[in-house]
Amino acid sequence: MADGISDRTGLLLGDEGVERLRSASVVLCGCGAVGGYALEGLVRAGVGRIRVVDADVFSGSNLNRQILATVDTVGRPKAEVACERARSINPDIDIEAVSVMVSESTVPGIVDGGYGILVDAIDTVEHKVALLRHAASTGTVTFSSMGAALHIDTQMIRVAPLASTRVCPLAAAVRKRTRDLDTSRITCVFSEEPPIARPGDRDEHGKSVLGSLPTVPAVFGMTLANLAIRHIVEGR
Repeated sequence: MADGISDRTGLLLGDEGVERLRSASVVLCGCGAVGGYALEGLVRAGVGRIRVVDADVFSGSNLNRQILATVDTVGRPKAEVACERARSINPDIDIEAVSVMVSESTVPGIVDGGYGILVDAIDTVEHKVALLRHAASTGTVTFSSMGAALHIDTQMIRVAPLASTRVCPLAAAVRKRTRDLDTSRITCVFSEEPPIARPGDRDEHGKSVLGSLPTVPAVFGMTLANLAIRHIVEGR
């Protein structure tokens, strides 16, 4: 592990906590606005093994809110850039880029490999539901981001089990599509602020484009990372 990276963490969590983080393994699905910050927190905390899953590439519109997006990374695969960023912080990290779309058919391979925790930062309902249904059916410890776009108040961000989420339309859609499963091991980050309605645009693929600040996704992502870190260190 890079010299000094765990010095301050060790002062707070002790040698045992540092070793737990070093021995931990996490699958991170999505490394955009929320996921990029989740990755940052996990890597800087000293998590030893991470699989980063994202089939997308960076675009200019990502520059306002995605920590991995720069003028130099526009057009490049997000998962690949994420791994480069992680290694620039901790050259000893065991990190793998998987540039595939999350779907019902790809999820089993994505989470295979003995990973202890799943962090979900996907923003598309269909793909998120496929991932979380698999997580619920296998009892995988999961920390999942609900909708971070269309919000401006970071003080309204909350953490709760999936079944207890409220206000967020994305969370409602996920709850509806997973209500036949035990989702008790899925903890969500969501906002109680009603989404701010704005006329929606669509990109070249027909996907809805939602307004977003740089700050709210950052808090979502770091909260996901913090939940995973505490789970690892506290051994819950």
